[in-house]
Amino acid sequence: MKETRKKYDMLTDNPGKSLLFFVLPMILGNLFQQFYNITDSVVVGKFVGEQALAAVGASYAITNVFIAIAIGGGIGSSVVISQFLGAGKLAKMKTAVYTTMFNFLGIAAFLAAVGLLFNNRILNLVNVPEDIFSDAVLYLAIYFLGLPFLFMYNVQASIFNALGDSKKPLYLLIFSSLLNIVLDMILVIIFKQGVRGVALATLIAQGISAVISFLLLMRKLKGYPAEEAVRLYSGEMAVSMVKIAVPSTLQQSIVHIGILLVQSVINSFGSTAIAGYSAGMRIESLSIVPMLAMGNAMSTFTAQNMGAGKIDRVKEGYRMCYVIVLTAGAVLCVMYQLAGGAFVSLFLDSGSSEAYSVGLSYVKFLSFFYSFIGLKASTDGLLRGAGDVTAFTVANLVNLAIRVSVTNLFAPIYGIQVAWMAVPLGWAANYVISFGWYLTGKWKKVRVIKK
Repeated sequence: MKETRKKYDMLTDNPGKSLLFFVLPMILGNLFQQFYNITDSVVVGKFVGEQALAAVGASYAITNVFIAIAIGGGIGSSVVISQFLGAGKLAKMKTAVYTTMFNFLGIAAFLAAVGLLFNNRILNLVNVPEDIFSDAVLYLAIYFLGLPFLFMYNVQASIFNALGDSKKPLYLLIFSSLLNIVLDMILVIIFKQGVRGVALATLIAQGISAVISFLLLMRKLKGYPAEEAVRLYSGEMAVSMVKIAVPSTLQQSIVHIGILLVQSVINSFGSTAIAGYSAGMRIESLSIVPMLAMGNAMSTFTAQNMGAGKIDRVKEGYRMCYVIVLTAGAVLCVMYQLAGGAFVSLFLDSGSSEAYSVGLSYVKFLSFFYSFIGLKASTDGLLRGAGDVTAFTVANLVNLAIRVSVTNLFAPIYGIQVAWMAVPLGWAANYVISFGWYLTGKWKKVRVIKK
């Protein structure tokens, strides 16, 4: 009885309460996810040097695209899982879980092979400077070897969230992040492995987490009684998932694809500017965690309630998102205006260095606009959870186009600062388009699963 109540909190509790208590573990979990790369940056920046930080930073724009593919694909597929759960169709829900895992294991293996094959070419495409090129190649090669672990962990975390359990992914991320920190210290500080050390630490930590996560998920699925035969794979469900997963992957990837596409412009300013920009990106990645998590929570909330036919609860939950993201945005703005330098100093020595100045400028400017991405993510999450993917796909493409075109056109003329000035323009345009579609109410009529 306790398990049943736990599964259906999003269908019965106060919408604001259920969203808030669901999203808090997701925020903490996503923060620990970011700690993988941030720990790598802190360790190499402080104990190896500025060039090592720049090498990891140049790779970071690429690695985050793959992380976003894993997270976005998992969230998109979990819409089908959540709607089956909300409708009480537990056998189909289990089939959807197994189908999702087989799909993404295959995708991860394919991307890992492509990444290893074209490692050098990828880095050449983003104009990685010669003085950090070999370290960036090494970091990415090890990263690609661990890609199946990264995909399976993130997809399994999305499945846990779809089932209304956001705590297990949090506990696993805390464990793996702490393990990653310990391994970073051992391999870099004690064994002097440099960039190779931080890459190996990430691979080992993610691998262990992926295996534990799989065992826990299989155990959890046994607790759901199936009313009919459960299939290990369904082509029909795979097609339904792809229709939502592709736009969802794009939505999750948009920030990181934008970073990757502007990286070649940033790289043209030299390794010192890359180091400062890398520090700013790390802080941005942490700052947008509560905003993106709110959107992902709204997606699960919407999907479960749409499956149960509770449209009014979806609207109530959406209104609560505004309260949460506007409050979080105000807190972040005040924090970075008062103490932005302290955060940049985690990665770079403070003082008169150019890298530090670039990072501080990035952090202070962007702090005024974090609410924009929160509003965008929440609205996109609602549309994604309803299965209405067209409008927010267009909105995210507009977001990407603005960020890339403004940076490429004006940064070479007016300086590196244009790269982060373009970011809020894209966020705002994305929100306006998605919100306009929400107002039409057409998302209410979409059907992802059969009644």
